[in-house]
Amino acid sequence: MKHLLKLMDLSREEILSILNLADQLKYERKNGVIGEYLKGKKLGMIFQKASTRTRVSFETGMYELGGYALFLSNRDLQIGRGEPVEDTARVLSRYLDGIMIRTFEQKEVEDLAAYGSIPVINGLTDYCHPCQVLADLMTVRERKGSFKGLKMCFIGDGNNMANSLMVGAVKTNMSFAIACPKGYEPDAELVNWAKNEGDFTMTESVEEAAKDADVIVTDVWASMGQEEEKKKREEKFKGYQINETLMKAAKKDAMVLHCLPAHRGEEITADIFEDHADEIFEEAENRLHAQKAVLCKLLK
Repeated sequence: MKHLLKLMDLSREEILSILNLADQLKYERKNGVIGEYLKGKKLGMIFQKASTRTRVSFETGMYELGGYALFLSNRDLQIGRGEPVEDTARVLSRYLDGIMIRTFEQKEVEDLAAYGSIPVINGLTDYCHPCQVLADLMTVRERKGSFKGLKMCFIGDGNNMANSLMVGAVKTNMSFAIACPKGYEPDAELVNWAKNEGDFTMTESVEEAAKDADVIVTDVWASMGQEEEKKKREEKFKGYQINETLMKAAKKDAMVLHCLPAHRGEEITADIFEDHADEIFEEAENRLHAQKAVLCKLLK
């Protein structure tokens, strides 16, 4: 494991190894043990998209591990004024021990890794969100004990979250079902892979997808960069909501996850959100622990 560019690059064993280390780091933190495993290491954090959880969790994580995190917005770097990614990668590689980038195009992340000589972590692209899904998997295993025999269901847009969730679910041997409107399906290549490699269902019916689900996940209907489509998406996604009716199709002890921010009354009702708030905010906290594990794997 040289980088974390997308979950597809990782084996099942590598994913489980990250989750095991994340569990250990979380246990240590809860018991007041903060190991400076990355003392003196420096992480550059490039943000071309706004963030709450990504910035705070990575910055806090590096601090707790004894390292340093440098916040680099698009306005701070020459990359925002047209400097090629390959040049930025080679320059930053001479100053830093690792790069985390939150941006639009997956190619930008891949190019940073190709031209740089230090580990690169994908903090989010329009294609995938591996850090979030590692935290999701960590939360599922904490609450359910293992992945064996579980069904994960995603309701909504076939976006970066859907892409990474289906990969994470299949690689950990969970069955995966997604309900999305026609024209809003996940990446076609990933869908074909999931069909061939695991127990995968894609449907327009939320009831079919949620039937007997152990874990139900959703995301906003319009992600960053899709604000102009908001009204159109509100029409298309009517009915693609986690609500009391939908939860009746799932198992009685089904958990609900949301990567946040949540738009109550759209993709999830306020009541269901609050009923499952402990799970959702544990998921948010686990971003810190999962990412600390990734940082240790890559930078130590």
